[in-house]
Amino acid sequence: MTSFVTVSELVKENDLKVYGGKELLDTKRVTTSDISRPGIELTGYFDYYPSERVQLFGQTESAYSHSMTANNRYKVMLEICREDTPALLISRDIKPSAELLRAAKEHKVPVIGSELPTTRLSSMVTEYLDQRLAPRESIHGVLVDVYGIGILLTGHSGIGKSETALELVKRGHRLIADDRVDVYQQDEKTIVGEAPKILNHLLEIRGIGIIDVMNLFGAGAVRSESKISLIINLEDWSPDKNYDRLGSMEDNRPIFDVQVPQITVPVKVGRNISIIIEVAAMNFRAKNMGYDATKKFEENLGSLIKENTQNEEGNK
Repeated sequence: MTSFVTVSELVKENDLKVYGGKELLDTKRVTTSDISRPGIELTGYFDYYPSERVQLFGQTESAYSHSMTANNRYKVMLEICREDTPALLISRDIKPSAELLRAAKEHKVPVIGSELPTTRLSSMVTEYLDQRLAPRESIHGVLVDVYGIGILLTGHSGIGKSETALELVKRGHRLIADDRVDVYQQDEKTIVGEAPKILNHLLEIRGIGIIDVMNLFGAGAVRSESKISLIINLEDWSPDKNYDRLGSMEDNRPIFDVQVPQITVPVKVGRNISIIIEVAAMNFRAKNMGYDATKKFEENLGSLIKENTQNEEGNK
């Protein structure tokens, strides 16, 4: 988990402009993804002012501040610019007032901005900070993109996860991460996985070693990150275990606050795991679109039982 993002990173990765305090960008830190629009603060009310947030000035805030006298505007800006305030952010290419720049300089708060509308800018910065500041953990497994669906392959070491991923890449699918997957919660329903920087685009095949998938198969064979939609747990085939044969045994694995669907696929000689995973991805998509083959089978079975019952009654 990243505990902070520097304002310098925020500026560079979101293509923002710097109006003042350029020398402060590397030292000022953003510790929360929440953004504040100081509306009521401009009237002088600071009892519940969230000074630790990035302060966003849109057209409304800027217009109101320009309606004030220069002296009052300067006093209010001094209150807004505090030691723990990471930055003042201005939308729509609005030129910051001299009083704002003066107060920000005195309290060592950078002033940055963008040409984007306020709502879009707020959404973009919040999404970026949510991603960077989200809790993270590493999961042992392989993450692949199969037909646009992010599938996390899990199972004990040596079960064949990497070899299966290699076969899927050869069949036109994409690798996101091998061996270790860094995951974070993007929102209430979404878990995203990516490769650690040291393992980016790399795949380990026992007996061969480490291969660079992008170098061997091209840029289309890799992705930097993907939503994890399905977990497929690979395990050794056990004749004593009752495996799901109808698709009715639904299971989930919790990752942070999200329950991710999970299925178990037994591995033994003669089973083509990569094709099974392709079919699992297509079946998962079909279920999300409203078609469930298991329910269809149950309906057919129910119709057959009803028909046989009616025939038996008719023959009496």
